[in-house]
Amino acid sequence: MPRKDGRPARAVAPWVRTRLRTAPGTAWAFALLVLVTAFLAAALPRTVDVYETEGLRHDISTAAPRNTVLDITSQPPPPNLPLASRQYGMRPGPLARSRSALERLLPAPLRIDAAESVHGVRTTTRVIGLDPWLPQPYKLPPEFVLSAPSALDRHATVREGRLPSKADPAKGTSEAAVTAETAKSLRLKVGSVVHVPARYSLTPLAVTVTGIVEPVRPQGGYWSVEPLLRTPAYAVKPGGDGTQFYWQAALLLPPEGGPVLLVSNGDPELYWRLALVSGHLSAQDEPRLRATIASLSSGPDLVKVREVVGPSGAVGTGLDEIVEAYRGMRTAIAPVVAVAAFGIGAVAAVVLAMTGGLFAARRAAELALLRSRGGSTAGIGVRLLGETAVLALPAAGLGLLLATLAFPGARFLPALAAAGAVALLAALALPLRALFLHRGPLTRGGREDLVDARPSRGRTVAELTLLALAVGAVAALRRRGTEDSGDYLISSAPVLVALIAALVLVRLYPLPLRWATRPARRLRGAVGFLSLARAGRSSATGALPLLALLVALTTAAFGGSVLAGVADARDRAALLETGADARVSGNADAVKLPDGMAAAVRETAGVRDVAPVQVEYGIALPTGTGLAPELRTSALVGVEPESYTRLARQTGFGPFPADLLKSTGTGGRVDYNRVLPAIASPEVAERLGTEPQDVVAAAGEFKVRIVAVRSSTPALPGADFLLVNAADLTHRADTVLLASGPSVDGEALRSAVAKKSPDFSVVLRTEQRAAYVDSPMQAGAERIYLAAIGVGAGYAVLAVLLSLLQSAPERATLLARLRTMGLTRRQGRRLLGLEALPQALLAAVGGTLVGWATILLLAPGVDLVRLSLAAAPGLATLDGAPLRADPWSLGLPAVSVVVLTGVAAALQAWWSTRRGSIKELRAGDAR
Repeated sequence: MPRKDGRPARAVAPWVRTRLRTAPGTAWAFALLVLVTAFLAAALPRTVDVYETEGLRHDISTAAPRNTVLDITSQPPPPNLPLASRQYGMRPGPLARSRSALERLLPAPLRIDAAESVHGVRTTTRVIGLDPWLPQPYKLPPEFVLSAPSALDRHATVREGRLPSKADPAKGTSEAAVTAETAKSLRLKVGSVVHVPARYSLTPLAVTVTGIVEPVRPQGGYWSVEPLLRTPAYAVKPGGDGTQFYWQAALLLPPEGGPVLLVSNGDPELYWRLALVSGHLSAQDEPRLRATIASLSSGPDLVKVREVVGPSGAVGTGLDEIVEAYRGMRTAIAPVVAVAAFGIGAVAAVVLAMTGGLFAARRAAELALLRSRGGSTAGIGVRLLGETAVLALPAAGLGLLLATLAFPGARFLPALAAAGAVALLAALALPLRALFLHRGPLTRGGREDLVDARPSRGRTVAELTLLALAVGAVAALRRRGTEDSGDYLISSAPVLVALIAALVLVRLYPLPLRWATRPARRLRGAVGFLSLARAGRSSATGALPLLALLVALTTAAFGGSVLAGVADARDRAALLETGADARVSGNADAVKLPDGMAAAVRETAGVRDVAPVQVEYGIALPTGTGLAPELRTSALVGVEPESYTRLARQTGFGPFPADLLKSTGTGGRVDYNRVLPAIASPEVAERLGTEPQDVVAAAGEFKVRIVAVRSSTPALPGADFLLVNAADLTHRADTVLLASGPSVDGEALRSAVAKKSPDFSVVLRTEQRAAYVDSPMQAGAERIYLAAIGVGAGYAVLAVLLSLLQSAPERATLLARLRTMGLTRRQGRRLLGLEALPQALLAAVGGTLVGWATILLLAPGVDLVRLSLAAAPGLATLDGAPLRADPWSLGLPAVSVVVLTGVAAALQAWWSTRRGSIKELRAGDAR
């Protein structure tokens, strides 16, 4: 009734509030589903942002300081200026002002670490120490770098004497400090005077050592960019025969000593080493960072730098290589992660759509009544949208808030878009489904199973379109790989394949079940026939539940295969590095194993077998009769055939029968005409040919004949080799021990080796493998795949439950009617259980086959090397990391679906048989 003021009366019970109070449990369950889905959707982009940001910061912070510093250099003032002006330009004041100007002009996102930055003057060529008392191995005088760095007092602790403070370019004298390591190696002490040649005078430049210092942070940028300032080097004489060594060291002049370097003949240079910080960088800064580095190196910003430091200014840094390597890894990992994101997103979308379908099915009679009473589709849709929106929007907002709090430091807009998409889909699922079902008058009592289902032309066109997209995505992925991180069609290939498989199975599924009902008619009981007949036309076998299960199983199979491929790649790379479970070798090449070393290693806990090996590198190969003249040298490997062939079989690196290297019986006697059987790598075999060839090595002189070719061998998995029987070598001297055992005790093995000789080290395969996981991007991508498997399994379970819930009322009605016809309680339970199994078997078998087919189709285009190894040493030797099917990832989720469906159906049958039949058999009920 209208009110007295003429306005319409307010409804006593608003629609939305009434509906929510009618079914509060359903409302809360729906809100919880939306909250969890929105949280996962918002968390995914934030997780990717977090691990990509951590990866960029990690790569920069863990790199050597010499690769991340901005090294700005400039020539000293030109000789045409007065000497006073030249000396003034090399003093601390002007250099400090130039540094301040440089720091101000550096563009974002670069930020300076002032504590580790340094400026000053240095010599670019080393100067010779003229004093005869300096150490001169091989009669070669030491060479010095003269450097006048800033802030030496803040970066060094005086151990003896004092810091240098005086320098007189007119007299050619200066004070200097040296590090304790330099003083020890060069026999310097406080008061020592080092003379170096002067540029324009026969009188040398005299440098007096006034202090011996210790670096405060030896690994910091101040000392590590130019390690010679901290640690002297014992270097090989350039251009010699490689056997003459001499000392290189640094003398640290006071900051006021820059002008003195004009007197030396060391070609002085002004420098500003600006250390950078990475804690503020994010993954989104990577493009700007690359552009900024390029501009500083050879672009507009270099012009600005030269305006400050002079026309000869130059900027050098290795940061561009670090950023480019990070970009390459990010580009390689992103498409693989996108596959998991598309899979989980598709499953979640299907489950939300199924939820709307379930609600629409439960309220079909109510909505049909509203339509019969004159309700418009638009009015009904708005009311239903209000019901779902009032639950979906707050739940999605809460999920977004939780994701933001759980993963701080990431972008907000992608998470907002993801959570908004979930809220939109959840709010529209029920109204759209209801409007589609009630768009026209409904015939009372019409069948809703697959008996009357006839695919329309529109559906056929849509399915053919999806088929074309799936074929195109698979073909593109196989041909181009995952290099294009922005190609979402390629990343959605597994989802498209699962979608096509679901549509095909929905079309074909009823046929074999209907065929199976024919022999089932001859059975004595009616349960088998009824279960097959109902399973063959049940609406629970629609496309949505089957699609959810297939996509979930395919995603789980793909994710498990990715993780298995990553694990295999790391195992193989670690084995390529070590050749066995443990490798014992000298700290230098060709160091002979001490007596008793092999026995001590063999007795270590966890060691089952030991293969002693003699390795000699750089053996000159004869020309031979082959066709590979490019290969000049190779490694000679002497082995014990019995132990070595066991190791080769275990590792899979070039196994061979031990008889191939049967001893010639000459032992260690010198016989230049003896011919040793040898196994060679392909290139060595190609060079030597098939005829006996002479080999001259430290192990002896003999002839070899190639008896077999292997692409790898445990002692040198990634190099060319020539494998012979060690018993036939003239000079037998094992240099490497390869130990096998699944649980080698590394600590005990290192202790046993150290007791025999301190010159040998131990490398464990397990430790080498652990070193490959050194990037947050690797760990983050693996966590996403683990989460994808778990979340996919959860949504698959939910899809099964929703499918059973949608058909529960109709099953209960059928069971009640059959009970009145004499069906026992036990038979009723068997009927409901058997009716649900065909659908579960269809999903399990279909999911397994689709997952296997998807991996088989996509494997040629997916390379997991970057995800497995990043920039680890094994990256160079590992020949790809292909995607392979993992039996556990294929079989376990499929079996779980069958078991879960059986348990759920059994519980439903048990509950239905315990309830009475009065409610289901009410007069006039059309169910």
